[in-house]
Amino acid sequence: MEQKIYDKIKEEIKQDYYKQNFSNDGQRFVAWYLRNIHLKDMNETKEAITDGADDKQIDAIIVDDDKLTIFIIQGKFIGSEKVDAGPLREVLSSWVQLRDLIRLQAVANEKLKRKLSEVAKAFEDEYEIAFELLTTSNLTDSAKKDLATFQKQLAELSENEDFVSTINLIDSEEILRRYEISLEQENPSIKHTIDLNNSKYLCESIANTQVVIAALPLKECLTIPGIKDGTLFQKNVRQSLGLNNAVNKGIKSTIYGDKYKDFFFFHNGVTAICNKLKLEGNKLTLSGLSVVNGCQSLNTILSCSEQVKKLQDTFILFRFYEIPQRDRADKISINTNSQSAVKPRDLRSNDKRVLNLKKQFEMKYPAGYFIIKRGEIAPANKDKNFVLDFSELGKYMMAWHSQRPNISYSETKIFDKYFEQLFKREYRAEDAQALNLWTKELLKNWTDKNPLGLNETLLAMKAYAPYHQLYAISMCFAISNNMGDRVPNPTKCFEKAKSANMIDEIIKISASSLNMALEAAANEPQPPNRVFSPQNWIKAKDCLAKINFAIRNYFQMLPMMPGGQELNKKLKETLTLNPEDFEYRWAAD
Repeated sequence: MEQKIYDKIKEEIKQDYYKQNFSNDGQRFVAWYLRNIHLKDMNETKEAITDGADDKQIDAIIVDDDKLTIFIIQGKFIGSEKVDAGPLREVLSSWVQLRDLIRLQAVANEKLKRKLSEVAKAFEDEYEIAFELLTTSNLTDSAKKDLATFQKQLAELSENEDFVSTINLIDSEEILRRYEISLEQENPSIKHTIDLNNSKYLCESIANTQVVIAALPLKECLTIPGIKDGTLFQKNVRQSLGLNNAVNKGIKSTIYGDKYKDFFFFHNGVTAICNKLKLEGNKLTLSGLSVVNGCQSLNTILSCSEQVKKLQDTFILFRFYEIPQRDRADKISINTNSQSAVKPRDLRSNDKRVLNLKKQFEMKYPAGYFIIKRGEIAPANKDKNFVLDFSELGKYMMAWHSQRPNISYSETKIFDKYFEQLFKREYRAEDAQALNLWTKELLKNWTDKNPLGLNETLLAMKAYAPYHQLYAISMCFAISNNMGDRVPNPTKCFEKAKSANMIDEIIKISASSLNMALEAAANEPQPPNRVFSPQNWIKAKDCLAKINFAIRNYFQMLPMMPGGQELNKKLKETLTLNPEDFEYRWAAD
């Protein structure tokens, strides 16, 4: 991209969305970053921005439940080439204040207060903090030294306490790199060239496979794209497990210690696969690059980037394999992950119950595809309406069968803590597809056009709230049949609704009930010095009682609405099921 990233952003933030929702170019710059790099939608972006009076040096906060990370973002949108250490001191200020959330919340602006309630809940779940210093400029040499010192201090503090945090500089070059990767986010394919002039390497063909074994300078790791955003680890059986474990602490200790030259001998190395490998002279070009063992290490090395840049005669072992076959790549990923213990949730895709469900699903729906591997993509000839992701199914089942949509957002809990409750019984392919179809239908309304008039706060919680709407659909059937303590069969529900042409109406009722539940909760009196946090409410069981009350209230009021008696009659006929179509919920807490 020949256009400077600063000029590109300056042009794009002239769009109506940025001008109408954000008061200055600084806010618009951060919003652009959230939209284009963190891939947040318009409502999620507005919800994340905290910049303004009393923002306490925090321009935006993102709580990422998939990465178990709280992103604290400070942005500086400037056209000059260099920026001093001022922004770094602002990040340091926000870090100090976050260590006393009670005091910070007392003096923060209203938007920041709400986000801090969400942050407090994430702290309880042991999320990490990732500070992102975002600038369209570059740090001066003295500011880079300050950054290195700050990174070292964070590494040392993480050794001794549970407050695990990192800081990453996102300068103009890094913004551009991340932007180019995000353009391919739907189907990322990383291409990277490594200069081996300063490395020691061996190129061989083993088992008809091109292999390059190389001792690369440790600083070369910093040039590899896709580490922090996770795109480099698509074929890995797991993403980053966080920086607060013994292995990663050992890596940091070596980097900052006096034995850094022995890093090569202390570390097991990194295994990377690619679709195509080409060695021309000392240039190694890797297409479709993915690291299948080394995710933890590379994230830790990145968190110490400024120190790593200064290390001389410090190497790391890389194994590059040309492996275009997906099944072979999966086996390599599993078998090479022994440096840190692989947790049960990392290998759920190979559980015999999951493999059996995949087999049954694809037999039942030949045009369909059941995705069980992270990063896997359905073949182009499959019908998208019959493509189902295993991880999403677990979330649907938690919302429908366990009646706990407030847990559905947490992939960690579902596939570790609650996996046995969800998958202990054989699950029918028809029910899996029914949940898939219900969700696809309701998600049609979770767009910027907002056809059902969903509360804007709900739209900003698209990662959580649709599971509550799925739950509300199930409760429409349960309450109508006086089976409030039972769970209806999803296939029976979908078939009845489809045959009566009432799918849209039931989805409308569930959306309206979700709106009313949120509004009722927001209007309740709060304790002194407390603010209502929609994100915390949506993750608490209290929201379920309010959704149920809203559904019952809707059914009671419907006959009194204009044309309501006829609709009420048709709705009752549609929602009526046989007693055998219900079962007890699957306990998850």
